[in-house]
Amino acid sequence: MQHFERRRDRFDLFDRMDSPAVNICFAMELPDFRPWCKEQGLGTFHVMLCAVLRAVLKIENFRYRILDGKVIEIDRLVPSFTVMNQHGDLNFAQFDWSDDVREFVARGRAAGAEASAMTELNLKYRTMLPREAKEQVFVTCIPWLDFTSIQHPTTTLAVPDIPSLAWGRFRDAANGRLQLPFSVQAHHGFVDGYHIHLLARQIAAELDAIMQGRPG
Repeated sequence: MQHFERRRDRFDLFDRMDSPAVNICFAMELPDFRPWCKEQGLGTFHVMLCAVLRAVLKIENFRYRILDGKVIEIDRLVPSFTVMNQHGDLNFAQFDWSDDVREFVARGRAAGAEASAMTELNLKYRTMLPREAKEQVFVTCIPWLDFTSIQHPTTTLAVPDIPSLAWGRFRDAANGRLQLPFSVQAHHGFVDGYHIHLLARQIAAELDAIMQGRPG
């Protein structure tokens, strides 16, 4: 936590505000991993989710949380994301982490299928212990829209310590790449625009590593 101590004064500044959240939406360029996913029989959403969460774990500022009024640093994540059920209503999917991308995708698909088959809201996350609940990043995908802004809900306006991430419709970009709208909401006491830049760069690196078979 020594890196956090260097910015504690920044944390104290933003944490006293009614809403200390920073929310940036931008067009993110990535290597076009869709052909690779098709060849491997892996869903693009779940591969993207794997890359995003691997990247989050590698950017220390995205691992800070507030628990019982104190700043902590998590070292693991419980993958979760939103899905749509048979009535067009959202639901929450959650599953156990795997370092193996194929197992990660398989678990994500199973969790998504289970949650999308539910009529009532999946409240599994409510059974988590307070410390476990902090080991999340809120993720949603809006593949129909090329959005330019988004406002994520927070349980308590003054404590947006769990980052919220969203991405939208893929579109082709130059030089064999793709582009998509990407949104990051986080506690400004932990995360600045520079760290969001680092996250975007790390997501691209994680996708390259996945396609080349390198460990995460």
